[in-house]
Amino acid sequence: MKGLTSYTLLFLVLLAGCTPNPLGSGPRTYHVAVTGDDANSGSMASPLRTISAAARLARPGEVITVHGGIYRERVTPPRGGESDSQRITYQAAPGEKVIVTGSEPVKGWENAGNDTWKVVIPNSFFGAYNPYGELIHGDWFSPQGRQHHTGSVYLNGKWLIEAAGQDDVLKPASDRPLWFAVVDVANTTLWAQFRGVDPNESLVEINVRPTVFTPEKTGINYLTVRGFTMCHAATNWAPPTAGQFGLISAYWCKGWIIENNEISYSKCSGIALGKHGDEFDNTSADSAEGYVETIKRAYKNGWTRENIGHHIVRNNHIHHCEQTGIVGSMGSAFSSITGNDIHDIYVLKLFSGAEMAGIKFHAAVDTEISGNHIHHNGGLGMWLDWMAQGTRVTRNFMHDNGWSDLFVEVNHGPFLVANNLFLSARSIDNNSNGGAYVHNLSAAGINVFPENNRDTPCLRPHDTATLRLHKTEVGDDRWFNNLVTGSGDLTAYDGAKLPVMMDGNVFLQSAKPSKHERQPLVQADFDPVLKLSQRTDGSWQLAISLDPAWAGTRTRPLVTTGLLGRAKLPDQAYELPDGSSMRIDTDYFGRKRNAGNPFPGPFENPDGGKRTFKVWPVATR
Repeated sequence: MKGLTSYTLLFLVLLAGCTPNPLGSGPRTYHVAVTGDDANSGSMASPLRTISAAARLARPGEVITVHGGIYRERVTPPRGGESDSQRITYQAAPGEKVIVTGSEPVKGWENAGNDTWKVVIPNSFFGAYNPYGELIHGDWFSPQGRQHHTGSVYLNGKWLIEAAGQDDVLKPASDRPLWFAVVDVANTTLWAQFRGVDPNESLVEINVRPTVFTPEKTGINYLTVRGFTMCHAATNWAPPTAGQFGLISAYWCKGWIIENNEISYSKCSGIALGKHGDEFDNTSADSAEGYVETIKRAYKNGWTRENIGHHIVRNNHIHHCEQTGIVGSMGSAFSSITGNDIHDIYVLKLFSGAEMAGIKFHAAVDTEISGNHIHHNGGLGMWLDWMAQGTRVTRNFMHDNGWSDLFVEVNHGPFLVANNLFLSARSIDNNSNGGAYVHNLSAAGINVFPENNRDTPCLRPHDTATLRLHKTEVGDDRWFNNLVTGSGDLTAYDGAKLPVMMDGNVFLQSAKPSKHERQPLVQADFDPVLKLSQRTDGSWQLAISLDPAWAGTRTRPLVTTGLLGRAKLPDQAYELPDGSSMRIDTDYFGRKRNAGNPFPGPFENPDGGKRTFKVWPVATR
């Protein structure tokens, strides 16, 4: 401090008192609280009122800490971080519940007869975006013969159902209460059914924002969003051929971390890791080359390993979205999707389309999808569409999904599906090539079929550049050491045009092996007695009977890069994103396998017998 005057010292003391962090105490932190004011400095003692105000101030390497309360705003981050170590972090204060919502409360309801109430709201209430005048639309969206708006009405946080017409909402309410809206030049009139409830004495909210946390421009990189409860977004349809927006959107950028959040009640998608928008949005559904041309335009808009993807989405609770829990066209490449609980996606089923899944990715290049619990979804559990190359689907727990647990559509691989629990009424739909299915438990149907009318890309290894286009045929898949029961049937591979590798699989009850497996173990009279249950603490258990003889009847191979060979059409090895070799030497729980003779299925359990495993949540080792 030599040479500093008393005035300089006084200035430094004052500066330390009014800035969010004293000098030398780590990254600057801006505090936000419902008791704050956006004219404040953002210190702990003088917090800001809105997250948006903090977003305007925060620079790379800085932190925004939001304290408990409800924040009714759309957060539009104007900038991102500079690197993984110099990111901008948005976080809920530890131990405090922070709700960020796209809705506003509404009072002034008047009874309109029966259980129906009516409110008239000036259009100025909504600003530039009125969800009750905006129709859901987009490529491959099916309205099923009626109109659907992006808005909703919520009673105590949960949505009501949009009626097809005004007459429907004027009837006595059923156990699925309805709402309906009419927008004119000046006002929006809402009717809603509140059975046995006075909406003026309850929490009734309506949408006013299309998203909750989304930048307005692409290229906002290296953000962390942690620990929030985010809900009530009036999102539109998010097809792979348009700019993709969810309740929270990593919009055509790089390096986001989205972790430990609860994300719910988005009209279409929860998290979007998606494509940029341009003048060709929603113009490709009827074009034979629509998605191929979309890929070409993505290259012109910076789709490279250096610019896009590399996101981490982990330990989030995602539910009640009517299109997808997590969606991403090309922007999900090189990412890690782990430990998420995704359920009640596409359960109202008022509209449909080609995108309904817990997770729906196009071009999940080198993406890890691991350790997720995906269940009770009306459509697919997971849908990997086009360019699943280097993708690793491992240790996921999937059940009670309406269509099937996994659909791999028009991919050429190489991709890995290992140590998963597929427990829905149908396990896998497959019209791809180049898949390696290893140590899975399949409790039901396996549907294998060709796709002969679409040219889909093979990419350069661990990159986005297209090498060539191919149509898919049945074959060029590997099935090793799986436990297949119920109606699982691999005989569709019997007429495969491309080579198939199969070994070490066990088939129980009515499950059928393919002729391509020389020594399948078939036990039609063995019932594994699968029983799935949820405990009062929220954890899930799977009871299963395993035959210890499976360990001694024959020797099974340890699955490695060398055993799997090369996916035929892209002519590429099954390897990790860094080019190193792959070894499937651990099980669903992360326990080491017997390298000399691994046990079939996802559990390394050579002792067999009746066992009960805690399958969610799982602490791997």
